Amino acid sequence: MLGCLYPATTHYMPFPRAREILMILKSYGGITTSFATMLIAACTTPPPAIDLVREPYLLGTGLTSRSISFENPTGAPGEGGKAASELGVGRKGAPNRSFAAGETVTLADIEGPGTIRHIWMTIGNRDPVTFRSFVIRAYWEGQDHPSIESPIGDFFGFAHGKVTAYQSAVHSLGERAGMNIWLPMPFRDRARITLTNETDESVTIYYQIDYTVDDRHPADVGRLHTLFNRENPTTRLRDFELLTFRRNKGRFIGAVVGIRALGDYWWGEGEIKVFMDGDTEFPTIAGTGSEDWVGLSYGLQQTPYLFNGASLNANPFYTMYRWHLPDPVAWRREARITIQQIRWDDGLAEIEDDWSTATFWYEPAPSAPLPPLPNLAARTANLWEERD
Repeated sequence: MLGCLYPATTHYMPFPRAREILMILKSYGGITTSFATMLIAACTTPPPAIDLVREPYLLGTGLTSRSISFENPTGAPGEGGKAASELGVGRKGAPNRSFAAGETVTLADIEGPGTIRHIWMTIGNRDPVTFRSFVIRAYWEGQDHPSIESPIGDFFGFAHGKVTAYQSAVHSLGERAGMNIWLPMPFRDRARITLTNETDESVTIYYQIDYTVDDRHPADVGRLHTLFNRENPTTRLRDFELLTFRRNKGRFIGAVVGIRALGDYWWGEGEIKVFMDGDTEFPTIAGTGSEDWVGLSYGLQQTPYLFNGASLNANPFYTMYRWHLPDPVAWRREARITIQQIRWDDGLAEIEDDWSTATFWYEPAPSAPLPPLPNLAARTANLWEERD
């Protein structure tokens, strides 16, 4: 009768206004009290979320598609492809741009509500140091501190600056550094993403950010957070932090972990520990070993799977990952996540190795600042070197 007053799949009538309209109709004898109550409930309750991947045939989503690149840096309707090349206007006029040494460029500044659905990027200089020297930052809802702060290589799924083609549920990486991330990044008011070149030379960047607007998000929707951490070396008996203490509700999605073993031993007997909601000395969740946490066993094999695995196994360099998408790790008030450094060499022993992580999780905004990003020298020391 009222068509729920708004398009049913994206918006819903605020309760007071819906009730007012329906009660007016009731007063004129148009509907009964029970029918008015039913309509109020239908028109003021958001419909179930739509699965865009498994239900591609649903066209009434109410979402509007947008994309930002150097060809359309604002994502505005009808503003793409206006730059000119030697072939003319709109003929591949601005596919990339050069980032000067030390330059920060705003890749996107979007008014919400919306959801970033995919980011693709590639880079002209594919030296391992470059992937640790470019830093991506994302700021949600106008906060003055970033919720995502990471070198681009680790953010896009590989450690040590070593490109190894593979696919997981979160990342896909081409052999020539076509970098993709697929985690949705919702926001209600504003999303701003920057990229900083901390190398000492100009580097060419290509990128595209695909997103939707007119999304319906509750106030406490989780905003994507990413933390980069590195200890080179770790400290004996002090477990490496995948996630520093967060005082907010949230959900741990997982991490890309890079290890450079500093000795001739199996380094992966350390257990993951998830401390949550009041845990102190002992955690609620305790793993059984580093390779066990990423779903492998008896050492690390280069086996990249959808939610778990290893994308690099080249002693002493290793990259592994784990995505808690079908098996959520969620908390209500607070959390901290660590992993131990323990070896096996004719028995268990505490060790020190070179560990780095890009950790991904969701929590509402406003959120606390991230710990300081390791400086350029700390991020780029002892990276991958090609060997004969």
